[in-house]
Amino acid sequence: MNLHAAQYDTANLPYKVAVLCYLWDAEGRILMLHRKKPPNIDMYSPVGGKLEISRGESPHECAIRELHEETGLALADEEMRMFGMVSERAYQGEMHWLIFLFECTRHVRAEEIPMTEFDEGRLEWIAGADVEKLPIPITDREIMWPLVRAHRGGYFSVDIDCSTQPMSHRVRETRPA
Repeated sequence: MNLHAAQYDTANLPYKVAVLCYLWDAEGRILMLHRKKPPNIDMYSPVGGKLEISRGESPHECAIRELHEETGLALADEEMRMFGMVSERAYQGEMHWLIFLFECTRHVRAEEIPMTEFDEGRLEWIAGADVEKLPIPITDREIMWPLVRAHRGGYFSVDIDCSTQPMSHRVRETRPA
């Protein structure tokens, strides 16, 4: 067992299930949340959140709910599609994540987003080419963001193992658009 993995027993970490929602505008900008709260405080991420597992919420339901709560945007089911699934083992040594990635099937206009600041942070439209320049989690920078860019309109799944240094990953499925 390596030194990093010896710091915690990954078999006993809690598991969280969440969604991330990718909204693009016609100019190729993506709506990102500059986070005020953990996890990833003061970093950028797409809009999203944890499934309400206790009530049996599905990933699609969660994506629609989180988008409405965090942006005020009310999208129909057919306007959101799952295009990725990410499994993160031992993220920050604290928990495992199963993350469903959704993309809006149409361009979103900035004026459709009635709120830009709320308790989670501030929403900002970022040029797609500039996302990698932002403070984003290392798993996003090195693994997820390149897969997201390559699979808009397609599908991918990836397993990321953060319990080892350096972290490792394995793309399980890839279907570019």
